[in-house]
Amino acid sequence: MNQIHRVAIVGGNHGNELTGVYLVKKFQQYPHLIHRGSLETLSLLGNPKAIAARTRYIDTDLNRCFNQDKLSSSKISSYEELRAREIQQILQPENQESVDTIIDVHTTTANMGLCIILGSWHPFLLKLAADLSAVNPLVKVYIHEQPQGSGFLRSLCDLGFAIEVGAVPQGILNAELFQRTEQLIYSILDYFEDYNQGRILLRNHTLTVYKSIGVIDYPRNEVGEIQAMIHPQLQCQDYKPLHPGDPIFLTFTGEEIFYQGNSTVYPIFINEAAYYEKGIAMHISEKELIKIG
Repeated sequence: MNQIHRVAIVGGNHGNELTGVYLVKKFQQYPHLIHRGSLETLSLLGNPKAIAARTRYIDTDLNRCFNQDKLSSSKISSYEELRAREIQQILQPENQESVDTIIDVHTTTANMGLCIILGSWHPFLLKLAADLSAVNPLVKVYIHEQPQGSGFLRSLCDLGFAIEVGAVPQGILNAELFQRTEQLIYSILDYFEDYNQGRILLRNHTLTVYKSIGVIDYPRNEVGEIQAMIHPQLQCQDYKPLHPGDPIFLTFTGEEIFYQGNSTVYPIFINEAAYYEKGIAMHISEKELIKIG
């Protein structure tokens, strides 16, 4: 594979996820922190209006606007759709070199710790993830396959990925998780620099991944109102096994609802605040140990 020449670090794709916002502002103020000799690093605030308003978005979710139909349409009108086109032009300027990779920084209200979200099984990304998990065993890897141009910012290029850190309430900074995210970004940039210089030594030959297999919504009535909450035994149990017959929801009258699947799964994004509107109570995944080489 060719070298990594240009890297984009994007924060504030969602305006109320402040870790990415203030990391990007820090990098813009102190660019030497993200300078590496063999590559150019660009730091960018994704959604300035939503950041100013301290809300996730103004009109629609920016991190669903990077699909080819919207980016090429002459009829888009929402702020986020227009902003997505601006970001694409910054990261993929016509007749100029595009970024090789995008690091999209997010926080979640779910108890996900430090998580790298990959949109594909690209060997380079898997080796990067394996190295990061060797440097910091707290790093989890979630593979949520998305074709290029599928709507997520990270899907603009083959080597785009997201950092998801939590649990952090919306509109709040958590100093410990801020510093962990910052150090993770430095580790990523160091990996790119070592790769460009031919200094990569594979430190992990296996990698545990959580592979997306779907989502589960809250129980709802005929008009779409939620009828139950995440069960207390499941709350904050991201990456933990959920077995058939385990309690998953609790109704407002105290009735337990049990998981009806046929096999053990591993929930992720449990009770994410931003997903209530999307009809998602949690993502579910399969846990796999894969070989890296």
